[in-house]
Amino acid sequence: MLSKFISKIPPHNRGLIFISFAALLWSSGGLFIKVLTLDAFQISFYRSLIAVITITLITLIRKKSLKFEFDTVSVLCSVSYAFILILFVIATKLTTAANAIFLQFTAPIYLLVLEPLFLKTKFEKRNLIALIFCFAGMTLFFFGKLDMSNIQGNLFAIGSGICFALFSLFLKWKKQIHKTESTIIYIIAGNFLVCLFCIPFIYDKLVIELNQLIILCFMGIFQIGISYIIFNEGIKYISATESMIIAMLEAVLNPVWVFIGVGEVPTKYSIAGSIIILLAIIWRNFFVSPKEIVEIAE
Repeated sequence: MLSKFISKIPPHNRGLIFISFAALLWSSGGLFIKVLTLDAFQISFYRSLIAVITITLITLIRKKSLKFEFDTVSVLCSVSYAFILILFVIATKLTTAANAIFLQFTAPIYLLVLEPLFLKTKFEKRNLIALIFCFAGMTLFFFGKLDMSNIQGNLFAIGSGICFALFSLFLKWKKQIHKTESTIIYIIAGNFLVCLFCIPFIYDKLVIELNQLIILCFMGIFQIGISYIIFNEGIKYISATESMIIAMLEAVLNPVWVFIGVGEVPTKYSIAGSIIILLAIIWRNFFVSPKEIVEIAE
């Protein structure tokens, strides 16, 4: 029933919906990382371990391919994904959640150059216009909160943004250039790499409390596992740059989770910034029709 309903949605709109829903799930990460008393490597290890199990089971149930093509783009896709997860958790622990989210979402800036260069897509002025308004809104959104004093945490967050851009580029590359049947294996491999990377830092800290495990299960199943399955589906129908612009909804939605979790009320600057970002995204995707939409069927 649900699959029939989804199939009736125009491909481009389908991509927008999928990426938006993925951003909704991602947005819970900042709050839970702050709430957990575990260190960055413990969080990364357990979250990715649970995500590996979740994504693998869902992929097997859907009877999708789990074949890993060993080529440069495939390896870089998985490695860049792994570093998104690790660097963002470290950044969120070292600096403010606002810093981590804002600096991670510098990703679209890099894609504006990388995607036309490597995937031969057309450079669109509307992307640049939307990005200018999005970043203006995000600056206002974090006005008075963005603390650049923690240089180390900020650098990790910037690194996470670069990796986010590269992951989106390589994932789209596999679908568009290599015509790969299924790319979900690269996300599974990326989570597995996170686990391997973190083991040396947590081998003596594997025992955790039940309440911490429950939060990690939510993060592994929904915030990372299911969200990236949805993202993987959505990016088939839209460009990597466009996917990053839509994913900026994560930064807008993050205060909602904080309000629900700890009762923190967003400032008037946050509300104004959210409105600017939402209007920019709506303008970019609904009031300006794409001249060409390429659907890569999986």
